[in-house]
Amino acid sequence: MNEKTIGTESIFKGKVLGLRVDTIKLPDGGISQREIVEHGQSVVIAPLDGDGNVILVRQYRKAAEEILLEAPAGGIEDGETPSEAASREMQEEIGFKPGNLTSIGGFWLAPGFCEEYMHAFIATDLVAGALPADQDENIEIVCVSLDKVTSMIKSGVIKDAKSIAVLLMCLNTHISRL
Repeated sequence: MNEKTIGTESIFKGKVLGLRVDTIKLPDGGISQREIVEHGQSVVIAPLDGDGNVILVRQYRKAAEEILLEAPAGGIEDGETPSEAASREMQEEIGFKPGNLTSIGGFWLAPGFCEEYMHAFIATDLVAGALPADQDENIEIVCVSLDKVTSMIKSGVIKDAKSIAVLLMCLNTHISRL
């Protein structure tokens, strides 16, 4: 069932992502092409405060042309481990670093056309510790009760896929601990 790459052509290289076209050999011997978005690995975090809230961020997303409520997330920089990236992203986006950071798995964001794999974490025992925010981000911090997350997803208040995934993974992890 594997598709063997027999050629590749770089179409675009930007600051955040690239685009390439791979020529592949199909299992039946046929030849086809796959358009692949190149994007490094990333992280998403469900930061939990001591009051039963998850700390989310509200920000405008140009591709969606709307303001979305999301879990803190971002790319893994060269030389960083996923946990180091998660800690840095939390400090940049919500002004806290995790006292305890637990990996809860990961997932492919859009495997039909993108190579980005996202590592998911739960952060607890939060400690104040801000890093300078990315210059091009305008973020509002929003605390949401974990009890309201499921209804916010169902009603479309939270509709970002990575946030839905990490929040449901977080809820599942907490339920299994009870």
